[in-house]
Amino acid sequence: MADTGRQSMTDKAASSVKPDSQKSMTEQAGDKMKGMTDSVASTLQPQSEKSTTQKAGDTMSGNSNEGQESLMEKAKHATGMGDSETK
Repeated sequence: MADTGRQSMTDKAASSVKPDSQKSMTEQAGDKMKGMTDSVASTLQPQSEKSTTQKAGDTMSGNSNEGQESLMEKAKHATGMGDSETK
């Protein structure tokens, strides 16, 4: 099961099994958009809030942000709204 706003492992596997040469332009565009959206969601979601399955999927796909703050946390710190005791 995927975390909210994330692509499931099954969906990722299904889109990667079929070669791009056998996909319509619409399918290719949809896969690209879903991949970009999932990558952004991976970056925005703190590692501590990800399910074990999603952490594993991110690691395999290269979307891991282990040990890093989410972009939202970085933005809060940059604007002085974040917790001063963390990173």
